[in-house]
Amino acid sequence: MRKPAPASRRTVGLLLILLSACSFGGSGTAAKPLMDAGLTPLDVVWLRAAGASLVLLPVLVKHRDLPRRRPGMLLGFGLFAVAGCQGLSFASLALIPVGVSLLIEYLGPPLLLGYVRFVQRRRVSRQAAVGAALALVGLGCVVRIWDGFGGLDPWGVLLALGAAFCQVAYFVLAEGVGHGQAAEPGAERAASPAGTPPREPVDPIALSAYGLLIGALVFTAVARPWAMRWSVLTHDADLGGHHVPALLLLGWVVLIATVLAYVTGTAAVSRLSAPVAGVIASLEAVIGTVLAWVLLGQHLALPQIIGGLLVLTGACVAQTSGVSAPAPAQNPVVVQNPAPARTELDTVTP
Repeated sequence: MRKPAPASRRTVGLLLILLSACSFGGSGTAAKPLMDAGLTPLDVVWLRAAGASLVLLPVLVKHRDLPRRRPGMLLGFGLFAVAGCQGLSFASLALIPVGVSLLIEYLGPPLLLGYVRFVQRRRVSRQAAVGAALALVGLGCVVRIWDGFGGLDPWGVLLALGAAFCQVAYFVLAEGVGHGQAAEPGAERAASPAGTPPREPVDPIALSAYGLLIGALVFTAVARPWAMRWSVLTHDADLGGHHVPALLLLGWVVLIATVLAYVTGTAAVSRLSAPVAGVIASLEAVIGTVLAWVLLGQHLALPQIIGGLLVLTGACVAQTSGVSAPAPAQNPVVVQNPAPARTELDTVTP
């Protein structure tokens, strides 16, 4: 099958990560009425992961050999990208202000740049660093960090910081999927150690499905769904003064804010670099704030609007940067004739 051109692949990746950010951004707006109606944050998190696993059951069956082929990747994605990101985030919200927790969690993009630079030893362009910095400043305005930064619970800060590190793991693991998909057979053999058969590519949808399944199993142990107030789902919930069926909101959380969000996000990072996708994904905070304004009546102040514009600017700067996923199609050139000018395309994550 003919590979798409790099520019086309990048464009698709940008569209997917924007769709993912929009999908993730609506999770809080849909989940808050459910919690106000009587469900706990852990209840909502469990319903989110378990419901998404059921929706993606056909994918789990189709790729039933994946746990045998890539158990480490699946376990890491389930524990960090799903259970860690969602569980630690909700736990932090119980201890520190929502805005502060959100800002700490979105330290993920600069942490990701640090991982790429110092662990993967890949070059990080100045544009990517500037984009991450602008996004962080913008997020600080969006969440109005000056309204509640004092007197923070240290455990809440640590939990939110843990969610930020889990976000880094999400983008790194999703980027590894892209290497397998994009690699040509010859490139895979050239990059593999002698005598080691090349690994088959991992489907991004399958990775998301198994990650959500593992996350659901982890949340089952702590959320105890058998003690949940299931009757809440049979009534209406209040969404900005309007009565909306709780099941409809749950469908939003499961289908859009989880299934669509994870699938498009993983597929996007497989087409972009993790740093670029991470910065653009910061738009989730802006989108979530706008949805809360429109649907829940939580109005935006002028500093928040300015912050949203800064986040958009940072995303644009980042996506035009020189940071990109290792280009597997060029790996044979790097391996067979390593020229100094090409060494920034060196590492292929297994």
